[in-house]
Amino acid sequence: MQARLLLEDGTLFTGRSFGAEGSVVGEVVFNTGITGYQEVLSDPSYCGQIVTMTYPLIGNYGVTRDDFESIIPYVHGFVVRRHEPVPSNWRAEIPLDVLLKEAGIPGICEIDTRMLTRIIRHHGTMKGIITTGNEPVEELMERLNATPLLRDQVARTSTKSFINVPGGGERIVLIDFGAKSGILRELTRRGCDVMIVPYDTPADQIRRLNPDGIQLSNGPGDPKDVGVAVQTIRELLGEYPIFGICLGHQLLALACGADTEKLKFGHRGGNHPVKDLVTGRCFITSQNHGYAVREDSIPGTGLEITQINNNDKTIEGLRHTKYPAFSVQYHPEASPGPHDTSYLFDEFLAMIREHKRRNPRRPRQVILAETLKGELMHAQK
Repeated sequence: MQARLLLEDGTLFTGRSFGAEGSVVGEVVFNTGITGYQEVLSDPSYCGQIVTMTYPLIGNYGVTRDDFESIIPYVHGFVVRRHEPVPSNWRAEIPLDVLLKEAGIPGICEIDTRMLTRIIRHHGTMKGIITTGNEPVEELMERLNATPLLRDQVARTSTKSFINVPGGGERIVLIDFGAKSGILRELTRRGCDVMIVPYDTPADQIRRLNPDGIQLSNGPGDPKDVGVAVQTIRELLGEYPIFGICLGHQLLALACGADTEKLKFGHRGGNHPVKDLVTGRCFITSQNHGYAVREDSIPGTGLEITQINNNDKTIEGLRHTKYPAFSVQYHPEASPGPHDTSYLFDEFLAMIREHKRRNPRRPRQVILAETLKGELMHAQK
């Protein structure tokens, strides 16, 4: 079946359909990863986007349940040069085409993805529409222009309820802005007792969970659309050690008074070089974001820049000079890789232990007993 991709600048690509039938509008972006298409499809940070894979062969190793980064895929559309319908890998459980059909995600293949990527690099990301229908181009353009890009992606991808993943170590409240499963895996691998909470959980509710530290997850969209989270972080800053990842990094910066800006075409792939300004070491990182913290907004915020992107010198790492809080723009959980920076989770736990040593707290059992006693006395009155 024929499929078409129309960009808002009028560029039309005609190819073959795979995945679901129908039409979808989204922000057209590209990812430079050679592997990891399943992780890309299931990364909530891609909610609302049509993703182009620059590697020319996609689908060759199929899909396995072990590699999902969320329960359902969040990509709105998928663009590849060549789609392989018959996977060849011992781990494959279903073909890529089946996953896209089940998730209702239309795909287009047999188009010039190199040309598409060059257009995005030159002009920046833009809206696009994928369709398997026969509508005239004029009608598609009208629909494209009339359909705004999403602004509520975090609300769409965040958990709606509190979830506890028990562990015997430090209690971490993971604020879910669209968290990848890799973050949870890294925390539980270290024995943490993880409480996953919705993105709009108030600071007082988080305090009642009596956490040792707070993890700010990745997520989709513009950080300025999540003002409720900025206020929560601002209230908790200094009270608990905080570690922000990707969108969490941007939200921490906003909470401290810094500013963010939209990048021309973003950073998406598993090969982005990041330089640590303290050690001088360069790490290869996995990234997926369209916004960055403005360097000229850092003075006066209490933040210092710890890492930069070696390609365009944008900020990749921040640390607060007064409070136990730091963040990175990339994904140290790295799924599907590389794993150069997974040590940051160890640094987070070390920060928590040092904070607890300097600020000893009463045991949780005592706090809980006092809380219950107070509620009982209030009820009796």
